[in-house]
Amino acid sequence: MPKNSALFDLSGRVALVTGSSQGLGYALARGLAEAGAWVVLNGRDAAKLEQAAAALRGEGCSVATAVFDVTDSAAVAAAVARIEDAQGPIDILVNNAGIHRRAPLADMSEADWRAVIDLNLTGPFLVARAIAPSMLQRGRGKIINICSLMSELARPTIANYAAAKGGLKMLTRSMAVEWAKRGIQANAIAPGYLLTEMTATLAANPEFNQWICNRTPAGRWGRPEELIGAAVFLASSASDYVNGQMLAVDGGLMAAI
Repeated sequence: MPKNSALFDLSGRVALVTGSSQGLGYALARGLAEAGAWVVLNGRDAAKLEQAAAALRGEGCSVATAVFDVTDSAAVAAAVARIEDAQGPIDILVNNAGIHRRAPLADMSEADWRAVIDLNLTGPFLVARAIAPSMLQRGRGKIINICSLMSELARPTIANYAAAKGGLKMLTRSMAVEWAKRGIQANAIAPGYLLTEMTATLAANPEFNQWICNRTPAGRWGRPEELIGAAVFLASSASDYVNGQMLAVDGGLMAAI
């Protein structure tokens, strides 16, 4: 049995974090790198990715970059092959890439529906499908899908996002059911309302900001770095008997009425 500190040590592990040039993905990549992992940052903007990588390298983190669109199955397969040729087998996958396209449900365009479903739900499937064969062959691997409070709850104007994140919760369970006997743990993190580039406009609205602070038992918005502990736990040996779970990091919001 490893000592307690060794349970959370990610030294020698290769991690891919999708959508990690900014926001939650960047914070998660940083946290995994600080725990010892070699982290591959992903996004579609090469310049933005390299800027993020340079910042992490400046802090002593071991990182590389992989530019590809998670909704393009051919690009995903090619990128995974390149990563594993260069860095070695991927031990940890964090499916984080996601978008919002807000509109009332009756007025939502098909294009906005499909864009959110494709990136937030189909993307994680495509990336996991590309990485799973190597994990299954080796008999070990960690998959962390970034879900949402909207995997369980709903709000007006984000039906596409709620449908995608609800589907991602069930995709996580399906991965666990199919792959647990082969040494893979697939779990999810459901962030609450965190201050990021994506939520900046919401936080800037005094009425909405007050509603969130009143609705959340912790009385405040969360910070992206507050996801790191959950991510390191789910990426490490400490979670070897945890599978198919969704861990809410939400300041208690889902526990309250």
